[in-house]
Amino acid sequence: MPVAKSLVDSSPTSKNQNGVQSLEIGLSILDVLIDHNEPMMLKDIAQMMQMHPAKCHRYLVSLIRKNYARKLDDGRYGLGDRVNALAALGHTGYNQHDILARLTHIANEIKDTLNCAVQIAKWFNEGPIIIQSVEPDSPISIITRIGSRMPLTTSATGQLFASYQPDAIIEPLVMTEWHTKDQAAVAEQWQHFTQLQTKIRTQGYATVTGDMLMGINAITIPVILPQPTNAIVTSPTINDNNGKPSIESLPLEYAITIIGTTEQLPMSKQHNVVEQILAIAQRYQIA
Repeated sequence: MPVAKSLVDSSPTSKNQNGVQSLEIGLSILDVLIDHNEPMMLKDIAQMMQMHPAKCHRYLVSLIRKNYARKLDDGRYGLGDRVNALAALGHTGYNQHDILARLTHIANEIKDTLNCAVQIAKWFNEGPIIIQSVEPDSPISIITRIGSRMPLTTSATGQLFASYQPDAIIEPLVMTEWHTKDQAAVAEQWQHFTQLQTKIRTQGYATVTGDMLMGINAITIPVILPQPTNAIVTSPTINDNNGKPSIESLPLEYAITIIGTTEQLPMSKQHNVVEQILAIAQRYQIA
């Protein structure tokens, strides 16, 4: 019947269905950034797309607004936090999936024990990004959602990661956050920051009290993953030239952050809280 044929032809499963060309173009530009795997100049992206740079720029602006791309200070374009978070969650390796599942179990147990929000962060080339979050029964109003890149200087998550990475990686990222050209002020700030790094490595965790959000405290612990039995492991006591645990001997890919109000997470009792957190983490063999 002609009517039936017409219905089949216009159905969503039809081979001739129309797509949204502008969306496909935008995703193709995103594919270029993903395949290149490092920041690119606009002219190079446009050349690969065989597109006028002005038109290419409009698509990049939309990708930036949705956090799939970002523009660097030097004018290049790279992948946004949302893509990095999705890459972490969708990693094809079984071990990576197993790690995230285990960390999520730990996060839920900590949440149930302390009635606080718990977040899992992973280290990427340009800082730690939240890849998982669990909320308590009475959610805390926070802005650090999945895909958020955490600052190295004002968040417990960032400070913890900054204490276990080489200065060659951390220093330029920290300088970018400070936004100052006063060399004397920068030198003084860096001195204070290195003292903070030493304190964090000594105590084994990082804390902030209202640094990002007034009335909200946070505690971050490192996730120390067990090494495969066939892996060659360097002793964790070996330090780099700055006295830090070297990244080869103590790789830090993940961290767990507990977030609560001053009543839920009082800093006066932080040692007791940290002991509770570490006890849970140790049962899962990640601390």
